[in-house]
Amino acid sequence: MPDSGTTPLIALRGVCKRYVRGQQSVDVLHGVDLDIPEGDFIALMGPSGSGKTTLLNLIGGLDQPTEGSVAVDGKRIEGLSSAELAAWRACNIGFIFQFYNLLPMLSARRNVELPLLLTSLPAHERKRRALLALELVGLAARADHKPAELSGGEEQRVSIARALVSDPRLLICDEPTGDLDRHTADEILSLLKALNESHGNTIIMVTHDPKAAEYARRQVHLDKGVLVGEATNGAHA
Repeated sequence: MPDSGTTPLIALRGVCKRYVRGQQSVDVLHGVDLDIPEGDFIALMGPSGSGKTTLLNLIGGLDQPTEGSVAVDGKRIEGLSSAELAAWRACNIGFIFQFYNLLPMLSARRNVELPLLLTSLPAHERKRRALLALELVGLAARADHKPAELSGGEEQRVSIARALVSDPRLLICDEPTGDLDRHTADEILSLLKALNESHGNTIIMVTHDPKAAEYARRQVHLDKGVLVGEATNGAHA
């Protein structure tokens, strides 16, 4: 679904992904074309096994296509080495997953600081940025609490702060509310929506939940590795 207007932040052309396990070959994506403009918030939907997470991983530089091209902000990433991809991800991508992946022995602030350990920032600047990110998600008062002292919703907010701390162009979310109750999920989705609308973060979110998808600007549907439809959320939830 290429856009003929301005250059998109993300452009996928003819993207195919094939996994080979022994003598077996499994085709997961088939010639996907997709444009995502800067500032967009899309919900990537489809049945289990449709290729949603594979597509998300290709956009986030966690995997490489078998065929086709993936460009982010005009930069082709499908040919980068593992080291180049790691450096690129650190500067451009924030990841938010269903399970929060917080280190239990560290405070919320120290968990948020973790991506900054890969930079040359001094300790006082890492701390300042981590506290700012926690403030942005409404958890400044819980900065010194460890994960076991936080609710599930608070843990996910910490993981969102960790994704934001490097000021990424793009947030990649894989079922970010899949482990939360409806009320808490709506709070997290409202936060993502606010980050998109007020701070301009471009967000790609894989979800099975139609209610979660309503928070996005548009919904893109994938089935058996092929994009089969797109819908715009008129009121953006």
